[in-house]
Amino acid sequence: MNLQEYQSREFFKEFGIPVVDGAVASNREEALEIAKKIGLPVVLKAQVLVGGRGKAGGVKVAKTEEEVLKLADEILTMEIKGLKVKKLLVAKAVNILREFYVGFTVDRVSKRNVLIVSNAGGVDIEEVAKNTPEKIFKIYIDPIMGLFSYEAKKASQRLTEDMNIAPKIADIIEKLYKVYISLDGNLAEINPLAVVEGNNVLALDSKIVIDDNALFRHPELEALREPTEEEKLELEAKSKGFTYIKLNGNIGCLVNGAGLAMATMDLIKLFGGDPANFLDIGGSSSPEKVASAIEMITRDKNVKAILINIFGGITRCDDVANGLLKALEMTKVDVPIVVRLTGTNEDKAREILKDTPLIYTDSMVDGVTKVVELANAR
Repeated sequence: MNLQEYQSREFFKEFGIPVVDGAVASNREEALEIAKKIGLPVVLKAQVLVGGRGKAGGVKVAKTEEEVLKLADEILTMEIKGLKVKKLLVAKAVNILREFYVGFTVDRVSKRNVLIVSNAGGVDIEEVAKNTPEKIFKIYIDPIMGLFSYEAKKASQRLTEDMNIAPKIADIIEKLYKVYISLDGNLAEINPLAVVEGNNVLALDSKIVIDDNALFRHPELEALREPTEEEKLELEAKSKGFTYIKLNGNIGCLVNGAGLAMATMDLIKLFGGDPANFLDIGGSSSPEKVASAIEMITRDKNVKAILINIFGGITRCDDVANGLLKALEMTKVDVPIVVRLTGTNEDKAREILKDTPLIYTDSMVDGVTKVVELANAR
């Protein structure tokens, strides 16, 4: 679960991380009221769950009340990478002397949490890692002992030798780790962590991503969820008993089992196609679930063909076949559907589907080859 910047900064404040004065606004009048309270100039920042807001024009500095009203109007009517801006953060503008990056995330290779710092703050850390990896410093954290104070100090001294600043950075690193662990985070980062006048160190941006699998331990956080359109689809699918993740291709996939689903997508890519989604209907699939899955796939207007690939173990092939018929009755499906059903009750499934427009195959390779051919032809 991704938290918005204004939500993340509240957790930063709760754990003692210094942030600039500011508050969130939903309209120009609220933005002006906040600006008057904290004092001009202010920075207006679009609150959307995507990167590159500044490049898209979603971060502006307002020096007068008139500019606050004008720029707030502009930002609140923007759409950034397909997401409409509904809120903006109004924060006190400060004179930045130096910028750093500080973050915690999960390193899946070492199977540990990792502290990442860089003196190239204020830009995409992915670009820094790609183009100038020597500017990235990492400390892998013992999963039982956690972050030691000396590790935070070591990281801060890699950022600066100024002993008026380094201890403050180390203190913020330790507090950020507490935020990350306490919320069961996948990511907690400050970019930039800025040195401002008076050698003060402030978090000028805040980002927290929480592990969905740990939300049962944090029921209060569910109220903070502001899902994107794609996340809404994923939550809807979850409520209906299957897993759906939207991708950018044109071949819809309906598969049972995550492993088979991944193998199916790999095979589609191998044969020159492009999957439009990951969809795992799970081990037990009622006709209603299959019909709901087909309906969700067909909402994506990029889908040119659909592949149904089911290995019947717990899942009964005849249940899937009946679900397909129900889906064709309930939903107008105007793209070709290739079906490969093998396993439990596959003979019954073949009989159920024999007089339908569905294209039946016995082989996974044949099914993938056919669906790629159909998608490419449309």
